[in-house]
Amino acid sequence: MSSGKKAVVLLSGGIDSAVASAIAKKAGYQLFGLTFDYGQRHRIEIESAKKVAGHLKFFRHIIFPLPLAQFGGSALLGDQEVPKARTDQEIQTAIPSTYVPGRNLIFLSIAVAWAETIGSDTVVIGAHTIDYSGYPDCRPEFIESFEKTANRATKAGAEKRLIRIWPPLIHLSKTEIIKTGAELGVDFSLTHSCYDPDAQGRPCGQCDSCLIRQRAFNQAKIK
Repeated sequence: MSSGKKAVVLLSGGIDSAVASAIAKKAGYQLFGLTFDYGQRHRIEIESAKKVAGHLKFFRHIIFPLPLAQFGGSALLGDQEVPKARTDQEIQTAIPSTYVPGRNLIFLSIAVAWAETIGSDTVVIGAHTIDYSGYPDCRPEFIESFEKTANRATKAGAEKRLIRIWPPLIHLSKTEIIKTGAELGVDFSLTHSCYDPDAQGRPCGQCDSCLIRQRAFNQAKIK
């Protein structure tokens, strides 16, 4: 692996970012993980991100303080209750209260800054199709648009050293993501998905993320 082949990975500690990381690693990238401590109520995911980074042998992993909770505006930031037991139609079509205003826009901007600093030409994000309707900042048109903007706003872009925003899972279902991760040896027991865990970090089993995770593992026939 060339030491010059580096990728900055948005690493949340969940399934998607873990599998996206494993795909990037298989592609020969040296992984630089970026995890945000943004005041999220499910802070246990930060510990999961550390475990995933160790499991996949990241070259470096930064926990970046970003106090978005000062703004509020999201159930993940403690402003309101996390929705529970929503139907599939509700999950697929309505923007939930767990949407954090501008989150991926901000995360990707910081990731691009780090990528430019270390000479990386790739930023990896675990956005995918199941989030199309619920989260506008996970749609492919946003990723494509952001990539163009990033390359117009950076020295790297001006010098034609273009930075790619790579969403390797973008056209995969959650079930396909889990199957891919299993093939790549991802230890899913290290990951965390729940939006509203208890004080011990145990999942609630009823939030959107828990329901999607449970169904996908069942469909993939993987424990």
